[in-house]
Order: sequence, then structure tokens, then C-alpha cells
Amino acid sequence: MELLHCPSAIPVRNCTPKFTNASKNCANLFGKRLNSVNLGSILVKILDKNAGRCSSGVVVNARSGDGGGLETGADTAIVVEKPPAKPSLFEVFDGYPLPFGATSRDGGVNFAVASGSATSATLCLIRLSDLPEKRVTEQIFLSPITNRTGDVWHVFLKGDFQDMLYGYRFDGKFSPQEGHYFDSSQILVDPYAKAVVSRGDYGALGLEDECWPPMACMVPSLTDKFDWEGDLPLKFPQRDLVIYEMHVRGFTRHESSGTEFPGTYLGVIEKLDYLKFDWEGDLPLKFPQRDLVIYEMHVRGFTRHESSGTEFPGTYLGVIGKLDYLKELGINCIELMPCHEFNELEYYSHNSILGDYKMNFWGYSTVNFFSPMTRYSSAGALNCGLGAIDEFKCLVKEAHKRGIEVIMDVVFNHSAEGNENGPILSFRGVDNSVFYMLAPKGEFYNYSGCGNTFNCNHPLVRQFILDCLRYWVTEMHVDGFRFDLASILTRSSSLWDAANVYGKSVEGDTLTTGSPLSSPPLIDMISNDPILRGVKLIAEAWDCGGLYQVGKFPHWGIWSEWNGKYRDTVRQFIKGTGGFAGAFAECLCGSPNLYQEGGRKPWNSINFVCAHDGFTLADLVTYNNKHNTANGEDNKDGENHNNSWNCGQEGEFASISVKKLRKRQMRNFFLCLMVSQGVPMIYMGDEYGHTKGGNNNTYCHDNYINYFRWDKKEESSSDFFRFCCLVTKFRHECESLGLNNFPTAERLQWHGHAPGLPDWSETSRFVAFTLTDSVKGELYVAFNASHLPVTIALPERPGYRWEPLVDAAKPAPFDFLSNDLPERETAIQQYAHFLDSNLYPMLSYSSVILLLSSDDSA
Repeated sequence: MELLHCPSAIPVRNCTPKFTNASKNCANLFGKRLNSVNLGSILVKILDKNAGRCSSGVVVNARSGDGGGLETGADTAIVVEKPPAKPSLFEVFDGYPLPFGATSRDGGVNFAVASGSATSATLCLIRLSDLPEKRVTEQIFLSPITNRTGDVWHVFLKGDFQDMLYGYRFDGKFSPQEGHYFDSSQILVDPYAKAVVSRGDYGALGLEDECWPPMACMVPSLTDKFDWEGDLPLKFPQRDLVIYEMHVRGFTRHESSGTEFPGTYLGVIEKLDYLKFDWEGDLPLKFPQRDLVIYEMHVRGFTRHESSGTEFPGTYLGVIGKLDYLKELGINCIELMPCHEFNELEYYSHNSILGDYKMNFWGYSTVNFFSPMTRYSSAGALNCGLGAIDEFKCLVKEAHKRGIEVIMDVVFNHSAEGNENGPILSFRGVDNSVFYMLAPKGEFYNYSGCGNTFNCNHPLVRQFILDCLRYWVTEMHVDGFRFDLASILTRSSSLWDAANVYGKSVEGDTLTTGSPLSSPPLIDMISNDPILRGVKLIAEAWDCGGLYQVGKFPHWGIWSEWNGKYRDTVRQFIKGTGGFAGAFAECLCGSPNLYQEGGRKPWNSINFVCAHDGFTLADLVTYNNKHNTANGEDNKDGENHNNSWNCGQEGEFASISVKKLRKRQMRNFFLCLMVSQGVPMIYMGDEYGHTKGGNNNTYCHDNYINYFRWDKKEESSSDFFRFCCLVTKFRHECESLGLNNFPTAERLQWHGHAPGLPDWSETSRFVAFTLTDSVKGELYVAFNASHLPVTIALPERPGYRWEPLVDAAKPAPFDFLSNDLPERETAIQQYAHFLDSNLYPMLSYSSVILLLSSDDSA
């Protein structure tokens, strides 16, 4: 028998199997606060030291202070009887400090988490059925002597992990001014958890209507090592067998199995993938980046609308059902808006404007970076989150089968824990001063605009980010990443010290927290990592602290950028703003003014006109001003400078002539995107003219505003979809529209209204060029952004004549004269008198592509 002095009463709290906000003051444990009592000591009798559990009672020797309800000067003994300890469900061993997270090995599970500032750590194990009611099944106190190596707390357990989740409690200073937020009443999500479970259904509140229901982490399956689908003959030598003893009925009989035939042979068949996910030989596609056409997609929004007709709307499986649609559009890469675990209820409040509830729809507020969003899966919380992992893998695998790469939008600039008033979910409770960028008095730097800033270039944090990215590449088979507000990844960490990073001091290095670094350690590590340097790496090269790095992001020759300057310039020119002809020509060439000098290529520019934040393409030509009233912020949120033009009337209800001009402008924008050097990116729904009613900041709407409208795409008015498909196909067919190097005069010539005479003046609103192509011969492309029509003279090509392929001014289907169009020859003949004279008429606000054909009359 041994008495353990426990001033912080951690073992006592370990005996309390529930999620309670117990005070850090030990006296609260007795149900009555002894505010004025000087607690001399708390003695806990330990019967099972290895398990770290108390059993029969707690003795408190207390001396009264200034009238706390006890007789002055008297020693008082309080005995709190405890029931006998339940037998532990697990065998407990010291464990291993690496790898971080929960790892199945040697017939058990190893748990390891780093927290250098914590004074104690407790592993909490929670059954899936107990999670909603905040009950803890068992708590394992981690000894600072045997369960700690350096700053890493670890333990190895053997036992029954069926339907078991886990989390951690940490104790230490609660001193925000010093950057510490330790609170042992909170159960925290492991930063390295591979799945986070809170509830199965999207948008469902907790049992007590909480917007932050309890969360816990998936324990990895011990059956991962059994693979009965090996590539060896079935007659294995017996010495090679690994046997899994199974009860057929017991394996799937429980309702949580989710099988169609629980407790049967068929039930077992349904769960064979549970033993190991079958990638079916899936390998990275490794398309040259210059060949990509990227489609920015929101997983839930893509199929949530009832018109999608999918069996599992709003899920990974729902997206799988629509992959063939993307192939029809010519897409070979999808960029998924955040699919890491986040809480969609974060902004939950009644929206009196629309009569529904505001949600965190976009998902740019991560809870855990290793876990796929469980409520984007049809499985939900089944199998403690394993179903969500498998469904995400299925999406990647099926996309690869169709020749579509998968890029993830990742948000390593901040987390869902917000500022000092935010919840303690994971990183803050594990080691706040490590994971977040802090000022000297503990204040949170806010370069993200979301309350906190991830301390990306801290040694532990950058290793965490590297491990996370590797996991998604090696285990989930994703093809690359788009880094949200990536400029934050280039800022110096808290307590920056060049000697600790580079091994020596840097002359003149007087950097303070958050200063931009010319060679950020995190970007350096990612760029030179043997796994990550071979995937697509795309930076959103700005942040909310004013750091704008488009064209200047540290790149190591492999990073690409969302080209925000392309978006702004193209919008200005096509709507007819003067003074942008030269800048527009740079955009058509892949922005060499931004990328050539640094040794990068055209494909380092990700070209886009619209994205999730901002106007849709249809709204870009329908609204001069944002209309964000539905967000409930008095129209104060969202960007005020959109470079949009409503074509003469504000809103959807407009004259026929205005609507025709709007369609023409949409075709101009899309054609520009597809004939520009660089990598084009389309925003989901723009291909059929999706409108958000002029709302340019729809982060909070889980409704029709953000849902892809499959019914609208099928309407006759969606002839724009045909145009987009044909133009995208044309881009893929042309060798010259995805060059590896910037075009030179040997391949490209500029023209004005007359051949070889481009007009780069401030008043010019006309840009044209010819481009030689090994497949198509030669292209003539022109943009007339003037309010006046013009007849252009075409370059002379003896023995050939120009024929129109695309004319954005024409109504469908004559906007694209495809070979299968019955009236194609008739349409061409209508312009024969112009073409015979080597001329072509262009309406105001229009664009054209002409191709050379043999002149039979020559």
C-alpha cells in the first residue's frame, strides 16, 4: 500500500468517468466549494499503481482560514468513500514515443502525443454509444516517469477496443497571458487522430442542443493486418498463415454494423473491406500539370440538392455518382473544398432572412487535419469513423479510374479553436504556446482573420503538417494540395530563432513573430520531401494580414499559385475597362511578368475568373454590387470591389437584350480561361450559370444558394454547358494551349484590327493573336471588349482560308460550330463574303476563334 501526494488531484479526477467541467480547485470534487479553507494536502490511497486509479477513499486534512464553515484552528479530516475500483478493461504498458497518434501494433494500440508544457496527461477511452452522453469508459493516468519521453506522452494498451474512441486530458498552467490554456476537465482531440467522431448526421445538434457536441478519436482497428485478398495462391503454407477467429453472427449482428444482412454470411461479406481497404491497384495519375483542367468543388454542395438523383446526396459516394458528368465537361482534376473534420454547427444560429439556420458550410475551420469529414460520408459515425475513411478512399479510387486527379484544399493557417474566447478542442489544450502564434503576453496573432494563426514554422508544428500531408498522399492517395492563405506558412513562428532553424544565426536577422521569411522552413521541408515534392502544390499566396505574394511565393521551382492578378485583370478587360490590353495579353501568355523571371513555367499559374469566395460567373455579369443581406450581417461582409458589370441592369430580372449580353460575356470569360497559357480552374456550377443571387460570401448557407442545381443544368437555358464542354475539349485537343514554356515570337504573333499591328494604348479594348499548333495548324483568337462592333482584317495565309469555330456573339448552338452540327456549313457560308476578303465581323463584347482550312478555290 502506498500514499501518493497529489496536490492537483489528478488521480481523483481520473476516477470520475464522465465529461464534467470540474473546477481546477480540488475542493470542488466534494460537491461543496471550500473557498476559505486552506487545503493542507490531499492523500489518495493507490491500490493499483500501474493503472493510476484510486479505490477506497480520499482523506483531506484541512485547516480553516477566515471562516470557511469549519471551526477556527481545528484540523479537519474529510473522508470521501469511493466504490471499489472496477477491473481494468486493458493491460497497460509504458508504450513508445513514436509514431505520434494511435497506432495498432503487437496485438494492441500505442498512443503517443507531444505536449512539452503539460504537467500531467490522461488517456480517456470512450465507447461510441457513450459519447453523446459524455460518459468515459476508462481513464489511464500517464506517469511522467514511465510514460513520458522528452515532450512525448505515450502508453501501450491491450484489450477490447471494439467501438472504442479516445481523447486526452492535460493539466498544467491555465495562464492565457503566458500562452497556456491547460484545463483537465476538457477531453481533447488528438492532433494526429485519423478520424474524429461526434455525431453521424450532418447538422444534428447534440443531446442538449449543443453546437459543439462531444468529440473523440477513432482507435485504429487491430484487424488492419489481416488481408485475405493477397496475391498469393490460396494454398498458403501453413507456417505463413495469420488466423482471425470470428463468430459469424457476432461479427455483424450489432445494429452499428450497418450491414444489410446482420449476423449472416452475407453480413461478413459486406465487412470484408473492413479488414483492409482494397485499392484495386490504384496508383497516382501524375498528369503533367500543364494538362490539367481543375474543377473547384464542395462535396456536400455538389449533390445535396434533390435534383441530383443520387442515392447518397451530399456525400463522397454522391460525388462518385457524378464523376462521369465531370468527364463530359472535360475535367481531369477536382479540387475539393475542405474535407478535414470541421464542425458545421460552429455558426449555428437562426437566420431570420431565409428562415433557416446559419451553418459553417464551406468548412474553413478545421478541428482535425488527419480526419476526413465524417458527416460527408453515408456511413457517418459507423465503425467509429472508419466508414468515412473508406468512402473518401473510394472517391479517390473511382476518380482515378476515370482519369481525374484529386487535390485537397487544406487550411493550415488556423484552426476552429478561434481566439482566447474560443473552445478548447485539441491544439490549445495540448500545447497552446506551440501550436499558435502568440504575442509576448499570450495574445493570439490573427493573420488568418479567424481569431488565431497556426504557428507553422515552429519545429513541432511544421513536422506535424509534414506528417499530415504525407498521410493524405500515402494512405488516402490524393494527388496534391491547395493551401488556403498560404502566405501564413511563410511567416516566422513565435519566439523565432534563426540559429535553432538553420543551425546558425543570420546576419541582420531581427525578425519578430509573424515576419515574412525568404526561405520558410516549412515550405523548404515540403518542397524537398521525397514524397511531397512529386505532388501538386498550390498556394493561395496571400493572407488577411496584408501579405500578398502572388508571383513572389517561395517556390523551389515546384509551387504553383492561385493567380489572383489574372482574375482581376481579365475581369477588368472583358467588361470594357480601358488601359488593360497589355496586362490582358500577359494573362493570355501565362503571366510571364509574374513567373518567368523566377524560373517558373506557365503552369505555375492557376488561372481563374471565379472561385468559391466571390461572385459566381453568372453573378459576375448580373450584379454591380454584392447582395449579402441573407448572411445576417447587414450586407457588411464580403468583398466590395468585385470588378463586375451587370450589363446595364442590376439583378436577374432584366430586358432580353441585357440577358443576351450577359450570356455573351459569360462565353467571353470562359473562352479566355481556356485559351490562356497556365492551368484553368472552373468553379462548381459556373458551367451552367449557377447564381447565388449576388451573394459573394456564402460561407454560412446549407441550402439552394450553395447547392449545385442539376435541374437547372438540364433546362434548355443551360446551352452554356454545351459551350463549356466543347471549348474545354478543344483545349485538350490543342498542343499549343498547354505549353511547358512561355510562348515566343516564333509561335505567337499579336494583331490589332489589322494583322501584325497590335494596339497597346490606354484606349485599346481589342487584343488578338495567332498561335501555331502541331495538331490544329494555326489558331486566330480575338477579344473585342469595346461597346462598338468591328470588322477585323485577318492575316494572309496563301493556299488557306480562315473559318470560324467559336463566336461568343452567336446564339447557341452557333456559338461553337462543332463538326456534328447539322447547320454548320450553312452558318459558315453566311460569312463567306467576309471570309473571301480575309475579313471577319465582330460584335461588341465578343470573342472568336478561327482555324485555317485548305482554300479549294485557290
